Amino acid sequence: MGTHLITGAGSGIGEAVAEQLSKRGEDIWLIARNAGRAAALRQRFPGARTLIGDLADPAKLSWAFGQQEMPVEVDSLLHIAGVVQLGEIGDLGVKTWQEQLNVNLLAPAEVTRLMLPSIRLVKGHVLFVNSGAGLRAGAQWGPYAASKFGLRALADSLREEEHANGVRVTTVYPGRTATAMQLKVHQQEGKDYDPARWIDPASVATAILTALDLPRDAEITEITVRPGQ
Repeated sequence: MGTHLITGAGSGIGEAVAEQLSKRGEDIWLIARNAGRAAALRQRFPGARTLIGDLADPAKLSWAFGQQEMPVEVDSLLHIAGVVQLGEIGDLGVKTWQEQLNVNLLAPAEVTRLMLPSIRLVKGHVLFVNSGAGLRAGAQWGPYAASKFGLRALADSLREEEHANGVRVTTVYPGRTATAMQLKVHQQEGKDYDPARWIDPASVATAILTALDLPRDAEITEITVRPGQ
């Protein structure tokens, strides 16, 4: 049984991962934006512990975590939270870019920095849920793709830096997954949304746990998950 710190556990892939780990009897810590969301997560996952920190304001995470009890040892840090706002580069202002870069890239970098001592203690695992947009940028996906390309670079650099410390680093690239974010994307694209066409979040969660459960003689560095239909 291990200790796992998860962002984005309120819905979608993060919720599915938290559910699977909870069913296995693992200790889970869930990062929430505020006290209200933290209480809702504890109700959804009895026995879970929460940390309050706003990923949209990564500069304040160090202070926020410093005011709370923290896990001493972290077997896995799972970066699953994310935001998206589509639009053409010629129409998007700095605020739209900053929000996506903060949540999707800068917050994972800062949370990783803050938790690395606890991860190194047990030769733990850092896992980033990226996106197909982290491999290829399409029209109207500029800021989101930029944040995800950066997240890939963060993971690759971290893997090189922490290999000697026994820390494993994995990036997961899901295709379109039936989540609340995907519904928002379809609305922005002006398309009808049929969740049955896309990956079940539980399937991505299974891929994530496969990487975590791999014996220590090997490391899954990247996983690409695509809709099966």
